[in-house]
Amino acid sequence: MDLASPGFVDWLSALGLAVALAACAGLRAWLPLLLAGTLSRAGVLELGESFAFLSTTKALVIFAAAALLEIAADKLPALDHALDALSTLLRPAAGSLLAASAIGVVSDPLTALVLGVAVGAPSSLVPHAGKAVLRTASTAFTGGLANPVLSALEDAATLVLFALAVLVPLLIACAVIVAGFFVARRMARRPVAAPA
Repeated sequence: MDLASPGFVDWLSALGLAVALAACAGLRAWLPLLLAGTLSRAGVLELGESFAFLSTTKALVIFAAAALLEIAADKLPALDHALDALSTLLRPAAGSLLAASAIGVVSDPLTALVLGVAVGAPSSLVPHAGKAVLRTASTAFTGGLANPVLSALEDAATLVLFALAVLVPLLIACAVIVAGFFVARRMARRPVAAPA
């Protein structure tokens, strides 16, 4: 394939957007879905035809309600850890859906979904892993008192990351890949506990 061909450039752009949008889901599961659906409905963000349902009124209402619930519950120390445990499964699923919807150059919905899972799940787990480490340290050092502040910063980071994902997707995708490399490297260096 010619690297300068429009097809290759379209693929690369779509892949960059897929990785970048999925990374947003690593911080908040529902807010990026709401933003993607809203921008798609406004004609600003082009999603795959098979994923047009993301911009329907019904989907936007569900995403808005779920995003508000997720944002509010994450500010409550009693609920934030339970929400994070549930989100370990939910965020990769949301990242996969976002990634699949961004791969609009693939006309077959099943292929787009498979690629979305392959690209989106790991891309969403990178920021989720960083968030989990930060939250654990915050809970250990502050007894959880700083977690609502961290949660508000995560809300803002999700909005900024989403805006950058739409504006400069390849840059964000490269940053996610580099961060993923460092996370994987750090995890590989962890000492394994000897069995008792």
